[in-house]
Amino acid sequence: MKAEITAAWDKVNSMINGFIALLPNIVLGLIVFIFFLFIASRIKALVKRLTSNRRYARNLGLVLGRLAQGVTVLIGLFIALSIIIPTFKISDLVQLLGISSVAIGFAFRDILQNFLAGILILLTEPFQINDQIVFKNFEGTVESIETRATTIRTYDGRRIVIPNSELFTNSVTVNTAFDNRRLEYDVGIGYGDDIDLAKQLMLEAMHSIDEILKDPAPDVLAMELAGSSVNIRVRWWINPPRRADSLTSRDKVITAIKKKLVANGIDLPFPTQQILFHDQTEETDGNRSRQREGWPSGKGQVPKPRRISDSLRLLAQKQDDGNSKVDSTMVNNEI
Repeated sequence: MKAEITAAWDKVNSMINGFIALLPNIVLGLIVFIFFLFIASRIKALVKRLTSNRRYARNLGLVLGRLAQGVTVLIGLFIALSIIIPTFKISDLVQLLGISSVAIGFAFRDILQNFLAGILILLTEPFQINDQIVFKNFEGTVESIETRATTIRTYDGRRIVIPNSELFTNSVTVNTAFDNRRLEYDVGIGYGDDIDLAKQLMLEAMHSIDEILKDPAPDVLAMELAGSSVNIRVRWWINPPRRADSLTSRDKVITAIKKKLVANGIDLPFPTQQILFHDQTEETDGNRSRQREGWPSGKGQVPKPRRISDSLRLLAQKQDDGNSKVDSTMVNNEI
């Protein structure tokens, strides 16, 4: 028992002595690592400053600055580990973890794909920071374009992180790509209303709104003869084309057009349906020129529905002829 305690104590003493022996190396390694951290931050600031005045390199400078910072910190970490542990080698670390070059490629495939996609996005600039974009079911303002993903802020105050490879390989709608943006809205008027008058009133209503551009000028187009209305599409341009400006102009356009049309007696119908009941016991059933389903195409009077007594008499005749049986279900159906 004493021998085991003595052996354990000797082992602890050797570990303490080894740590004390390595203490100068640890301190030196920490100093070197802190120095590389400082150098990395300076390199990032330098790259950012060199590209801040160039529009097409500003976003790319941010990513390259982060990349240079990361590489510098990684180099500093390896040097610090080499000082603390003189026998340390990067190849030894890879062998210790049992990672081959192929395994590393598969492990970092998605990271490299997103990184390259981010670089291409920053070089081609399909959109920039502060642009408002629509991607699949997400819509918002671009906050940042990083090496792995792009971050957008939705209009209801949420943050969406989208991998760069997804953005690069899928369609993206950029609402703020150009200075002007056209909006549209369909307005339905009654079939008995004057279309030309309604279009003139809509144009007058849009010209009275300050947010709508005079050049390009707003226009109106008759688009559809719908089930309950004649649909007229109003189109107008705004500047700037941001979401808030779009909602503001749409609110004013709809309000102004509604007030203008109502004040001038133009109907704004809502969907209606007409149901025509057809008495299936009529003698004229099947005669398309005389039946009462819709408007009859032939001349003469529209047939009148038969009385219940007539329907029962017709059923009795059918029974006598042996064509059918009379029961409560048939009576209800025939009536």
